[in-house]
Amino acid sequence: MIDLAVYAGLFLAALMAATILPLQSEAALVALLVAGGQPAWLLVAVAGLGNVLGSVVNWLIGRGIERFRDRPWFPVKPSALDRAQGWYRRYGKWSLLLSWAPVVGDPLTVVAGLAREPLPIFLLLVTIAKLGRYMVLAALTLSVT
Repeated sequence: MIDLAVYAGLFLAALMAATILPLQSEAALVALLVAGGQPAWLLVAVAGLGNVLGSVVNWLIGRGIERFRDRPWFPVKPSALDRAQGWYRRYGKWSLLLSWAPVVGDPLTVVAGLAREPLPIFLLLVTIAKLGRYMVLAALTLSVT
């Protein structure tokens, strides 16, 4: 039962960290890797799945954001949305390989939804980026411990 709670906690931390909430899942993954109670590959897979699904939430938010663009209560100005779309058009789908990066990664996944990036392409590139980050983090952590 404890293992299930560990995996569920890591999954939720990774999922929420991928949304626009200011959370980090890397510390949870590193702590679990250092503790050594679970297989590293499974921890990386759980964190990766949660983080990718959190990015899908952002993509869905981006898909629906247009309907609120001109509302007075909406926190993002239409000009900012236009700039974001222009930036995404300029750099394209390959910019999703930066979805792992702090500060820009999560908003980038929202903009991908806004720009109507097809879900299969989005999933492929975001999975490579996010899972790759966790794999590097795990390799670094395990090489030090």
